Amino acid sequence: MSNRFKNELFEGEVEQEVQSELKNEKTELPRNFVTNFFSDGFISKDYATQMLPFIIFLAFLCMIYIGNRHFAETNIRNIDKVSKEVKELSWDFKTLKAELMLKSTQTEVARRVDTLGLKEPVEPPVKIVLNEQEQ
Repeated sequence: MSNRFKNELFEGEVEQEVQSELKNEKTELPRNFVTNFFSDGFISKDYATQMLPFIIFLAFLCMIYIGNRHFAETNIRNIDKVSKEVKELSWDFKTLKAELMLKSTQTEVARRVDTLGLKEPVEPPVKIVLNEQEQ
């Protein structure tokens, strides 16, 4: 019986050692670049937590920068759209002005009013002079 008791104690100790080794393995972090960077003394956890407000500030500045760039690109697109519209309206203005200049020439006006029965006078206008004594 004493042998059996020793075996049970020995098995219990072995089982406890295995469980403690498993716990140690679970708590140990995997070795990769990030864990090496923070645990091997490059940056300590305390220093990283102290720098957290600055990192948040930098992230905020990055968001403002991205928003500003988006706003600027939108404005550039709107400016291009408006400049194309201005060019188109400028060409329309020049076309209409040329047509108006053509329609306001003497021969064009005479041709258009001819349909109304009006004729272009051939004789020059006569100046009417009034004597001051007749009035």
